[in-house]
Amino acid sequence: MNYETLANMETINKTISALRERGIEAIVVNDRMEALEKVKSLIPQGASVMNGSSRTLEEIGFIDYLKSGNHGWKNLHEEILKEKDSAKQAMLRKQAVLSDYYLGSVHAVAETGELVIASNSGSQLPHIVFTSPNLIFVVGTQKIMPNLDAGLTRVREYVLPLEDKHMKDAGMGGSAISKLLIFEREPVFMGRKVYIIFVNEKLGF
Repeated sequence: MNYETLANMETINKTISALRERGIEAIVVNDRMEALEKVKSLIPQGASVMNGSSRTLEEIGFIDYLKSGNHGWKNLHEEILKEKDSAKQAMLRKQAVLSDYYLGSVHAVAETGELVIASNSGSQLPHIVFTSPNLIFVVGTQKIMPNLDAGLTRVREYVLPLEDKHMKDAGMGGSAISKLLIFEREPVFMGRKVYIIFVNEKLGF
């Protein structure tokens, strides 16, 4: 299977309908510039923001925009990096799971509506599964797979080798799938908002 081919609109619309049934709101934008503008429009002034490590967020310009400080948000990631005391930094990391907004991407979206997210450290998973009341995932449409099994295969056969090489090239020890999350749905009683911004552009792994 070619994991880099963008989905067509019929597939995207089918996926959006399936996501809606699972309590996830999905929208489509044309390119990375539109994706960044949509993200900006979803996060109000004064909100606390945390983000995971994400090539997609880098590619749409979100990371640079967040670092610029021109947004009026509380950048929890920056606060963590600024803290040089290891004990205090660890406490800030724990407190950051209570961010108003969490941003990242996913490694696969099934046409049937499930999201697949792989992690080595697991640091982003508390936000995603419970603690952050607002989630925003930015996703290139090449990540839409026919079903959950195909999504899981995409993670193991395509994403992991690329991420492993990326980490080794950066002087790190490589990567592994230590935790694997299948996000089935967001229950209404939780009162959370989960957004997917589908981008008609190949982004991330």
